[in-house]
Amino acid sequence: MPIRTATTQDLDAIDSLERACFPPAEAAGRTSISSRLAVFPDHFWLLEARRNTDSGDRDAHGERADGAGRTGGGLLVSFVNGMVTDQPHLLDDMYDHAEMHDPHGAWQMIFGVDTHPDYRRHGYAGRVLRHAIDTARAEHRRGVVLTCKDRLVHFYASFGFRDEGMSASTHGGVPWHEMRLTF
Repeated sequence: MPIRTATTQDLDAIDSLERACFPPAEAAGRTSISSRLAVFPDHFWLLEARRNTDSGDRDAHGERADGAGRTGGGLLVSFVNGMVTDQPHLLDDMYDHAEMHDPHGAWQMIFGVDTHPDYRRHGYAGRVLRHAIDTARAEHRRGVVLTCKDRLVHFYASFGFRDEGMSASTHGGVPWHEMRLTF
């Protein structure tokens, strides 16, 4: 399955997958996603399952694809997105203010690692996250920063992220850990 960067034509598929992955208080709104796509589409990494037209609502591997957003390349099953900034901490304002993106910034922020529920536990999220990390490294960033819930600290630590403790974020009204991978 190929990984590619997004275009504005991917808005419907990205919005659909975002809503399938997060509760309403945590999910990025369509307007926010649209703004992000307009400002930093090259910091959206999409993993698609090629659509097999002979199999109805199943991908090329025969898996169900209910609710997965469709893109020009197939079914969007996972994506990672986030802005670049010199700010060393992920701030809540960044989620809805795409204009804070600085293409020359030191830190790649990760706003979301989304994988359709029907496609989880197949390594897709890890594959896209690894691609985002490799891209940030190739772009000579200082590292990657994200926030996550308690249950995902171990997952991100397996990629080399260090838990810096509880984030100041109040996004979605839940507690978040700030995780950092420094190159």
